[in-house]
Amino acid sequence: MTGDTAGARPGNSVTFVGNATTIIRCGGFTLLTDPNFLRRGERAHLGYGITTTRLRDPALTVDELPDLDGVVLSHLHEDHWDRVAERNLERNLPILTTGAAARTLRARGFGQAIGLRTWQPHELVKGDRMVRVTAMPGRHAPGQLRRLLPPVMGSLLEFGPRGGPPDLRLYISGDTLMYDGIAEIGRRYPDIDVGIVHLGGTRLMGLLTVTMDGRQGAEWLETVRCATAIPVHYDDYTVMKSPLSDFEREVERRGLEGRVRYLRRGEQFQLVPAHH
Repeated sequence: MTGDTAGARPGNSVTFVGNATTIIRCGGFTLLTDPNFLRRGERAHLGYGITTTRLRDPALTVDELPDLDGVVLSHLHEDHWDRVAERNLERNLPILTTGAAARTLRARGFGQAIGLRTWQPHELVKGDRMVRVTAMPGRHAPGQLRRLLPPVMGSLLEFGPRGGPPDLRLYISGDTLMYDGIAEIGRRYPDIDVGIVHLGGTRLMGLLTVTMDGRQGAEWLETVRCATAIPVHYDDYTVMKSPLSDFEREVERRGLEGRVRYLRRGEQFQLVPAHH
């Protein structure tokens, strides 16, 4: 599926940078997701002494970022918030994330890190426009094993006029597995325009799967029912074991290929409201 620019505001787009890092421009706001600027061959730390090597360079360096209005961060793993981002991003930038990540980041000098509970919204406002960021359910590991990993959240971004209905809804899955919380998102928000889905079938210690593989990603698409899905987070690190082709195969098997847009690093998708 290709991006259709009919009805798009100038500059309203998602740019895929690499891994789960995107630049979202919409309604006068510019947001960065899960900033990860390590280069190919560098290692990201995932806790408990576990590291993973980056396999592909991001499309941009941190110095090439546009002026930002905020960061949306699913959780505090170094393939989502790395030492390059921590050194270079402005300390007063609003960072919307989990409570656990916000506490850690505030202690590191990011005073505008805001922790959100599941379903809790927070609005960023510029003039007569706003973006409402609401924390969505996410689960980084099955059962009690999730206690070993940092809490994660998805994010619903609603762009629109202050006090009015949103022009566009964009949902970012975050690093999650499929579970009943994802179905609740589809029930509460049946008209999501764009979904950014974190894939990869990430396996820790070769055993524990902690992100959706191709089959779960296709199930996510059926469950969330977003008009267009953009897959990310599938081949940047050695811990990712489910290639994008797994997702492509499952999507085609279920007849969903018309709802997926595959982006190369550096490529943009024009944001157009599909439901409004």
